[in-house]
Amino acid sequence: MQSKVSSNVEYIQLLLIHIGIAFAIYLYPPISPIILAGVLLYFTFIIIQNENRNNEALMAAAYIAGAEVFFRQTGGMVFYETGKYMVIIFLVIGMFFKGTSSKTIPFWTYLLILIPGIIVASITMSYEMEFRKQIAFNLSGPVALGVSALYCYYKKIKKEDFQKVLTFLLLPLISQMFYLYLYTPSLREGIISMSGNYAATGGYGPNQISTVLGMGAFLLVTRLFTVKHKLINIIDLMLLGLMGYRAVITFSRGGVFTALICTVAFLIFHFYKQRKGEQGNNNFKLLLLGASIFLIWTFSSLQTFGLIENRYENRTKGGELKDDITTGRVELFTTELVAFYNHPFTGIGVGKGKEYREESLGIEIASHNEISRLLSEHGLLGVFALLILIFVPILFWTKFKNNYYFLAFMAFWFLTINHSAMRIALPAFVYGLALLYIVDEKKDPVHRKRLNN
Repeated sequence: MQSKVSSNVEYIQLLLIHIGIAFAIYLYPPISPIILAGVLLYFTFIIIQNENRNNEALMAAAYIAGAEVFFRQTGGMVFYETGKYMVIIFLVIGMFFKGTSSKTIPFWTYLLILIPGIIVASITMSYEMEFRKQIAFNLSGPVALGVSALYCYYKKIKKEDFQKVLTFLLLPLISQMFYLYLYTPSLREGIISMSGNYAATGGYGPNQISTVLGMGAFLLVTRLFTVKHKLINIIDLMLLGLMGYRAVITFSRGGVFTALICTVAFLIFHFYKQRKGEQGNNNFKLLLLGASIFLIWTFSSLQTFGLIENRYENRTKGGELKDDITTGRVELFTTELVAFYNHPFTGIGVGKGKEYREESLGIEIASHNEISRLLSEHGLLGVFALLILIFVPILFWTKFKNNYYFLAFMAFWFLTINHSAMRIALPAFVYGLALLYIVDEKKDPVHRKRLNN
């Protein structure tokens, strides 16, 4: 009981600190890289000092995965891909101390599959393209996913430590949300863009902002059902309202739809695992959640002068129905399938897709779909990589159904890479979290299915 009280007090303290971080960066933007440097040094010290005994590396990687877009947006990143690099580095340090499971061969294979595409790109890419930047941009996400999977696959983690990982993932998202309220406290009809509302996202990409705020809203929903403390539940419900509203008014639908689907996936499995005596309280929370979603949507509609409804109905400001609900993504997807058809064995090479689309469509644009990118740039090896990423987790979960976030996290990964590729580390890291073996020692201290590491 004492540990529960202390953890709840610590949660409130951390919330206040991260609200303070949002204020500090808003009032004095040059402090953003200093804060990030301090965060990186702190986590590096903690991991090495404790030799990753309590999965500190996973907590550090979670924090950076959640903070990546915020520090990109506020100019805190030294390199654009710093977030992905640090997720990889923290998890590699963690594996140095604790190793990996002997069953991770599929994910070692996945990482090896990525190498031939680099060789092909060195041959096919023109001199005008910056080879190093294209490789880093297109492979940092897939490599982060492979490293996350290596760290997490068949790794046992206590339920309490897993909840800490999710808290570390959530905290920087709360900082970002409050920063956006400071940056754009209210909307005017003249500044709303129907294709992605930069005015509501601090001038940064609405797609990425929508994705991370959607994850934040999802995590807050899960806390309503996994944390049994009235004050904390009230705080989280208020944060959910604030987070959900900011996600909706980005006018980027991908992150919001993904959050809703992940929520349904989590709740289905959560209710399935509940005892009969716990269902009554959860039914009340479910009603609260439904009411919250309704209020978020109603308030968003009022604040956007009804334009958000047009956006989700795929209409223009004037109410005319658009022909393409995917805002051009189908055309990009088709182009990459054509590239795979024309180069089925070797693919066109890592990073070549951008140049290939310029030659085919006359526009230079990065891929929005990681699946079609894998096929076009890696050929048949990309097919094998995709099969590994989909079927290995499914086989694991059919054997050990103890990760109640599995369906939600796999849905988040799959849906996000289909509308935003791997521009950020979050889907790659969350994929790894789906592979953890969560141990609830209070419920089942002895009679657990044996897990061979």
